[in-house]
Amino acid sequence: MTQWIPLLGDLRHYQPAWLSHDLVAGLSVAAVQIPTAIAYANLAGFPPEAGLYASMLPVFVYALFGSSRQLVVGPDAATCAMIAALLLPLAGGDLDHYLRLSAGLAITAGLIMVVGGTTRMGFIVNFFARPILVGFLNGIAISIIVGQLGKLLGIAIENRDVGPAIVELVHRLGEVNVWSLALGLGTLALLIGAKRFAPRAPGALIALVAAGVAVYGLAMTRHGVQLIGEVPSGLPGFDLPRIGYEGFQGIFMGAIGLVIVSFTSGMLTARSFAARRGETINPDQEMRAIGFANVASGFFGGFAITGADSRTAVNDASGGKTQLVSVFAALATAVVALFLAAPLSALPVAGLAAVLIFSAWGLLDLAAYRQLWRIDRFELWLAGLTTLGVLTIGVLPGVVIAILLALINVLMRIYRPQDTLLGVVPGLDGYNDLAFSPEAKPVPGIIIYRFDAPLLFFNAEHFKSRLLSLVEQTTLRPTWVVLSTESITQLDSTGAQALKDIHGQLKARGVGLVVARPKLYMRKYGQAMRLGETIGQENIFFSIRAAVEAVMRRQGRGRDAGADA
Repeated sequence: MTQWIPLLGDLRHYQPAWLSHDLVAGLSVAAVQIPTAIAYANLAGFPPEAGLYASMLPVFVYALFGSSRQLVVGPDAATCAMIAALLLPLAGGDLDHYLRLSAGLAITAGLIMVVGGTTRMGFIVNFFARPILVGFLNGIAISIIVGQLGKLLGIAIENRDVGPAIVELVHRLGEVNVWSLALGLGTLALLIGAKRFAPRAPGALIALVAAGVAVYGLAMTRHGVQLIGEVPSGLPGFDLPRIGYEGFQGIFMGAIGLVIVSFTSGMLTARSFAARRGETINPDQEMRAIGFANVASGFFGGFAITGADSRTAVNDASGGKTQLVSVFAALATAVVALFLAAPLSALPVAGLAAVLIFSAWGLLDLAAYRQLWRIDRFELWLAGLTTLGVLTIGVLPGVVIAILLALINVLMRIYRPQDTLLGVVPGLDGYNDLAFSPEAKPVPGIIIYRFDAPLLFFNAEHFKSRLLSLVEQTTLRPTWVVLSTESITQLDSTGAQALKDIHGQLKARGVGLVVARPKLYMRKYGQAMRLGETIGQENIFFSIRAAVEAVMRRQGRGRDAGADA
């Protein structure tokens, strides 16, 4: 039972001293969660109460099923931006239809995650490489900032695409509402100050309360400052969204993209905070838990959610011990929805825009581009193209591009992998990379070559041409090649044929081939492909040292071959 509901295991070993920590952390999380949830609802085009609903039952459900003791789920900038980009064109301006589509999207994405977690598909989180994620989140952050600038300035921008929105904003700068601008900048200043001087304080709550007081005290509504409007009190009820088959067709591909973004974002947050405490996260359990939370959100008035890094950071900084933190945060949000909804209607739109701009700025990681420039130019291109895709052709196509680029990244690394020429260092055991060990010397007349990747159909030709070029270009004039295969972690029929081909091509050049350190699966595959008959069983060795010594005996030299690697 505890395998499916980890919170039960924590409660069995719960210490009374933890209760005060969890309660304080839960209330601290709620203080951040309530205003940011309303802001994210505004970002996605939902009424403010939808943000509260997405921060109650889904948070409680995740607390039951999640494997992380720190992660807090809820509305998130990236997922809300995705929802708006996916569904607004489908809704055609009909708010009720938009809400139904959003609920259907959350349920569909949630069910996909539940099935994926149950069938152990949590490993997909490892395919979203860091450059792809950096590029995607930077694109999302820029699009959010551009989209909220109009609200901060008091201008109703009609275009939602980044480029046209910037052009429209520049052309309409003469319409700026200085009251709205002053309020937004003041809210931003409070958010920045709270983060710098009181990082544990609920900055969003403080800033929005101050903004609401300023609106009321200075009668800013008379000067065109807009409020979010009425927030109905009460709790959400169960509702089955009726979107029809056509609506389901429209959201299904978006749901898959949302699964990737939501699950990946949640897992990265969960892993980063778990690492601080020396804990581990079960990706399959997390996939199920976030899936169940999304299903609950869709059925009870919310929208798609994921791991919330800011609220998780508040939990960690406040000393939360278990997922009771999320339970207390959900209960506090429910109390506000029941009894304190009326004051929320006084929140200014410019203030919420400031909160969103501040949150999006936190997503920006421009320094990562400089780091990628220094480390790997290809990964920089991946990040840049992903950002450009999100900004120019939309969020969902941007996700698709990100996935394709991630796959291309993997394939390119396997297609042209690292390879190594090995030699010996006098007086030292083992074999060393000639390129990185200046003291290492090649064994006369022998090339010791290691191919550091699976040998498969799409890199087999590269393997053959690379090895032949080394034989022909080297000044060693080798008569033997020792192929070290411990790094060839996979082999298919094309790869096996490449080994047979390279044996024949080397033989035609008067160069012999011996194989060292073949793995068990390679030996089994080699038997099926009759590699032993082609290369010769006498030319297959279980260590590099044995292979080199055998070659040296055939050359009529001694046994000073170095030690095994």
